[in-house]
Amino acid sequence: MPAVHTVKPGYFGKGSVEIGPAESPNESPIRRTAITSDRLIMQPFEGIDTVYDVVEYAARTHGTRRALGWRDIVEVHEEEKEVKKIVDGKEVTEKKKWKYFELSDYKYINFIELKEAVSEIARGLLEIGVTSDDVFNIFAQTSVNWQLMANACGSISTTIATAYDTLGEAGLTHSLNEPECVGLFTNAELLPTLYKVLANTPSIKFVVYDGEPPKTLVSDINAVRESIRVFSLNELRALGKTKPIEHLNDRRPKPETMACIMYTSGSTGPPKGVCITHANLVASIGAVYALLGHHLTYDDTYLAYLPLAHVLEYIVELIMIFVGMTSGYGRVKTLTDASVRKCKGDLAAFQPSIMVGVPAVWETIRKGIVAKVNAGGTLRKSVFNGAMSLKRNHVPVLAQVADSVVLKGVRAATGGRLRITLSGGAAISHETQRFLDTALVTILQGYGMTESCGMCAILPPELMRYNSVGLPVPSVEIKLLDVKDAGYISSNNPPQGEVCIRGPSVTKGYYKRPDLNNDETIFTKDGWMRTGDVGQWNEDGTLSLIDRVKNLVKLQGGEYIALERLESTYKACNYVGNMCVHATADAKQPIAIIIPHEVNLRHALQSTNIDSSKSLPDLCHDPKVAELVLKECNAVGKKNGFKPMEILQAVILTPEEWTPENGLVTAAQKIQRNKIAKEFAKEIEQVYKEQ
Repeated sequence: MPAVHTVKPGYFGKGSVEIGPAESPNESPIRRTAITSDRLIMQPFEGIDTVYDVVEYAARTHGTRRALGWRDIVEVHEEEKEVKKIVDGKEVTEKKKWKYFELSDYKYINFIELKEAVSEIARGLLEIGVTSDDVFNIFAQTSVNWQLMANACGSISTTIATAYDTLGEAGLTHSLNEPECVGLFTNAELLPTLYKVLANTPSIKFVVYDGEPPKTLVSDINAVRESIRVFSLNELRALGKTKPIEHLNDRRPKPETMACIMYTSGSTGPPKGVCITHANLVASIGAVYALLGHHLTYDDTYLAYLPLAHVLEYIVELIMIFVGMTSGYGRVKTLTDASVRKCKGDLAAFQPSIMVGVPAVWETIRKGIVAKVNAGGTLRKSVFNGAMSLKRNHVPVLAQVADSVVLKGVRAATGGRLRITLSGGAAISHETQRFLDTALVTILQGYGMTESCGMCAILPPELMRYNSVGLPVPSVEIKLLDVKDAGYISSNNPPQGEVCIRGPSVTKGYYKRPDLNNDETIFTKDGWMRTGDVGQWNEDGTLSLIDRVKNLVKLQGGEYIALERLESTYKACNYVGNMCVHATADAKQPIAIIIPHEVNLRHALQSTNIDSSKSLPDLCHDPKVAELVLKECNAVGKKNGFKPMEILQAVILTPEEWTPENGLVTAAQKIQRNKIAKEFAKEIEQVYKEQ
């Protein structure tokens, strides 16, 4: 692929501008992106009012270009390995089977075939009796079929509800029962989970699946209730193909039609269903097109692998369909060559130029690069570090040599074509962003939430800087509300306060939650939504997030610390796999519960007098190892200018992963702070006693 240059210096002018004076003394003036300061974007073009219009427009405009790509599973290879774990305080060795996929090359459908498939499924849904008053759930992995089913429902005014494919029985039951779903689409491998909850989800009449489940399981599901009908997606399409297209005309959606009930990941309580209309989604697509459209070209390709139940992936994929970019589907478990057998990983096979990730993905990539460099020996490590230094300091000629000779190998691992990436979902550490900018690709930050269709602000490449989430998207206006207790005041220089958003891409409320919808600490009477995030306006008109109102903890000395901000920085420590920063009101400093990055930790221990061959549980219980990790974390904190009360007092190491199954992270991989504090209550109490 020839180099694509889409940056337009000076394109965004002042970045964002005030559109009038402050409405009250305890808030800032309202700001909008400068290039569209006279209006809020409602749609990308006249005549595109719904998501159905987006699919129609894409087929009409992009025609036979490749739209969506996927890889079939050729074979599953099982490998047995021994793992050590602690059970009832004792170390035991267990044999565990690991599955590795062998995958086909990418296969594609074009934009016309996408529209036809959506139409066939929609006609199938009409034929079996799905109405515009019904809600149809999608409990499935990110894939072409997820998009086909979602767009088929959208084209006939049937609302979809989303469920993460990692949900357990309780979460799935909630997401089926609260909206009283009439049916759902799922994958063959998820049918066993569905089967367990069907008896307790009485509204379900239709089950549609892809893949090849055991026939006995399909019979068992059919037998749960007489009213349940089970179809494979191919059967539903075949049924719809025989029915007249004209039947769809009376069911086309309007802008105000509810497109989606998208469930938040539930990091602060039970998941909330955010009501998203077609107008909300179309406004968000239009806003991103106005802000970044010149960067999204026919030469680009997008790797889709994040959960489509997460609003960030959902809206980005719709944008790619609108602009005619080819999207290729991957899986988190098959992204790299190391995670597949007898084929290339998704990154190397698809060679994307554009990719979106959450901070955990970028941290994993950075630490993977570091581990690989460390494994290559001292010479390779020195060459790599030298190349990074030359490029970072823009040394003439040598920087280009370092980039094309040494760092080219790093880029090859991600397909070699990446040119723009976006990090969203949470804050990424400055250190990780800077490292990957140098070694791999420019990482832009974005800021959004389910309630804003995933988009509040995006940092365009023209305004690249660290610690900024960018400009307000053109479908949203922003003001800052004073948080007096913590000293975040709109009259500060620079202005600071709680971020409030308003505009056509912002939800009007939560599904069946009048208590929240009438709560003026969330939705104000004049149409603003209070996000709970603390922001700051920068001189270039971009927004930075500096805190979260709910995660502010007042320490013994009376000063506030921001737990999420500390975590995003401390996660840049090479010895950290995942972490939760914890503090109480009677503490002088915070502590951290940490899952170590095993490969990097063992490598570091080789240059100490600690036995690096010990099992991970043993290492986690070794005070000298905890001391080493604490020292390295605090070095990162000091390097980032942390104040004394933000430096960690102690660390607790644990070998056990945090998963949605054990309840310590959400389906979107956000930590469950309160549950982690309960899980490690004894260890936390002991640490504070010893200090």
